[in-house]
Amino acid sequence: MKNFKKFVVISAAALLLTSCYVQTHIVGNGAQGNTEVSKWNHYVIGGLAPVSVSQPEKMANGATDYTVTTKHSFVNGLVNAITFGIYTPTTTTVKY
Repeated sequence: MKNFKKFVVISAAALLLTSCYVQTHIVGNGAQGNTEVSKWNHYVIGGLAPVSVSQPEKMANGATDYTVTTKHSFVNGLVNAITFGIYTPTTTTVKY
């Protein structure tokens, strides 16, 4: 019973202490304005197989200086949890 309680506490901590990951890439000199465009990227099987992935260079609308941020937000994680990892979206935001 003591090992089971320890397992439950460690499992709960592992679930509650997770965070959303964020990757930021700066192209050229980075964002020069305040225009932002966001789009979801669609993956299946825990992110192993891409279905539809955004193209930041097209989202930047021809700009040569922009910042790309790809993240797994809370909403993305919630959708992932509801589908038991079958559908795993991420969000890409381009600021130029």
